[in-house]
Amino acid sequence: MARIDIPAMCCWITAAAVEHPDDLAGHVAERCGVGRSTANKALRQLVDLTWLQRDGTARAPVYRPGLLRQVVQQYPLAGLQEDGPWARDFAPYFSLPAAVRRMAQHAFCELLNNAIDHSEGTQVTVSLRQTPSHLQLLVSDDGRGLFDKIEDTFLIDEPRLAMLELSKGKLTSLPERHTGRGLFFTSKLADVFDLHANGFAFQQRRWDERGWLPGRPLKHLGTSIYAAIALDTTRTLESVLNSFSLDGQGVGFERTAVPVRLMTSEQVGLESRAQARRVVSRLGQFLRAEIDFSGVDVIGHGFADELFRVQQAAHPTLNLVPTNMSAAVAAMVRSVVA
Repeated sequence: MARIDIPAMCCWITAAAVEHPDDLAGHVAERCGVGRSTANKALRQLVDLTWLQRDGTARAPVYRPGLLRQVVQQYPLAGLQEDGPWARDFAPYFSLPAAVRRMAQHAFCELLNNAIDHSEGTQVTVSLRQTPSHLQLLVSDDGRGLFDKIEDTFLIDEPRLAMLELSKGKLTSLPERHTGRGLFFTSKLADVFDLHANGFAFQQRRWDERGWLPGRPLKHLGTSIYAAIALDTTRTLESVLNSFSLDGQGVGFERTAVPVRLMTSEQVGLESRAQARRVVSRLGQFLRAEIDFSGVDVIGHGFADELFRVQQAAHPTLNLVPTNMSAAVAAMVRSVVA
């Protein structure tokens, strides 16, 4: 007897409920190659699991998407435009607060465009899931991988250092077509953000002051990016954009933060002038850079002197501001700027 794969069904039942509300059982039976009674049994399971809502009568049921919703689509990258999939295949099937919908569209289009323009792959899979508390987006391509692309373009062969540059923003391998804002601002919109590529992973949690941390990588070729946004968030796209302008009011990308913890490990601390020069690399594009010392207990004199005296003098229009300093770090910074 033919059976229905319920987990696989969850990837398309939301759209099917919108498109076939009055004869969903018939549509499921035809799509899955099963009898109508088997289809109805599966639909009852999905109602119990809150993937569907059932109205109408016993003889004439009407189905609607439930609290849980999901759409999964795979696209060939050749010739793909990111606006079509959002408008056609995803947006009609979700019920979101207006601010979350706008942030979701922004993140969706930015991440899909990155796969189109940068991945050098052939296919991309996009999954959007709504739960009672969050909207979850996953964009996964089969390309060369983000860190491999950064190594080739910028000669940065260490993923932690590549992540340091990404965390600053304005990093792009196609400056004639991009400004390096997409991935940066998408990560700031999300409550949970995971980046997987080339056997490495980094994650950021809005409630964790440590910022970017190493994660457990997926066994997947290419780049996979996961972003989750709380449905009750008070953030808006405008408020996130404004927060990186110098006065907190405009939309100019004028300030950034550099999590120098990414340069450290159990064996490597912040001691050298070369490390300080790496921190300040590309920061001349900004007016203010917060040097975030979260997770860093001590720094060396050479590092502090190069960064806050030598490099600050070399970049007079840039304001380097140390933040989240331990007592030892603060004392070392004071010793070179006094």
